[in-house]
Amino acid sequence: MEWLEAIILGLIQGLTEFIPISSSGHIVVAQTFISGASDHLFIEFINVGTVLALIVFFRHRIVQLVKGVFIHRQYRLARNIILTAIPAGVVGFSFAHIISSTPFFSSAATVVFTLAIVGVVMILIDRLPQASKVETGEKLSIRRALIIGVAQTLAFIPGTSRSGATILAGRFMGLSSTQAAEYSFLVSIPIMLGVTLKLFLFDFEYLSANAGIFIVSNAAAFISGMFAVGFLMRYLSKHSLALFGWYRVALSVVVATILLVQ
Repeated sequence: MEWLEAIILGLIQGLTEFIPISSSGHIVVAQTFISGASDHLFIEFINVGTVLALIVFFRHRIVQLVKGVFIHRQYRLARNIILTAIPAGVVGFSFAHIISSTPFFSSAATVVFTLAIVGVVMILIDRLPQASKVETGEKLSIRRALIIGVAQTLAFIPGTSRSGATILAGRFMGLSSTQAAEYSFLVSIPIMLGVTLKLFLFDFEYLSANAGIFIVSNAAAFISGMFAVGFLMRYLSKHSLALFGWYRVALSVVVATILLVQ
């Protein structure tokens, strides 16, 4: 992989990991058009920069959460985060080999389909039935936290978007767009750290062989990720998810057209 390609893919990863338009979908499409193939391990490795961006951006919220657990004995938000993270963690660790080796999970055609379907749901979300309102992720019931967790497992399908799946599920479970986004990001931290640990333990050979690319791409992902998460939190405080839904639908049409004429 060339250095310029690594920087471009890192920037794409950081921007699209938090804005709910699917980082894996954009990376798969970008790799397909740049090099003609998708590298699943590379997609996982550039999550390091984005999880660091989340930790830095939400550092005060994380400190508040830790103090709540160990000093004030307020466990509910931590409990909900763990419950929501469990389904994706179980699926990721149990089926990692299948996901990385099955063409369906690295296909541009799959991305076209999921971009469109999730995009339509984002456009219609404010008109669809939702559970009774909940002020924060801390107020979610065990059942609602688990439902969001199950929805998050859909993010293993490229084009779905981890943030998109959990923000939509959070909306259906009664959270506002802003609170759903914050909860989505807090939940993704332990999952992304788990994925990173797995990679360092079981795919260290790949990492050492691509160390320079790893550092450059993750630096780019960190910078663009910091910008993206800040933008999304500000945007959702005043706007709906519809804009991202229309973008996803339009992109699916463009990618489908390119694939058909190739």
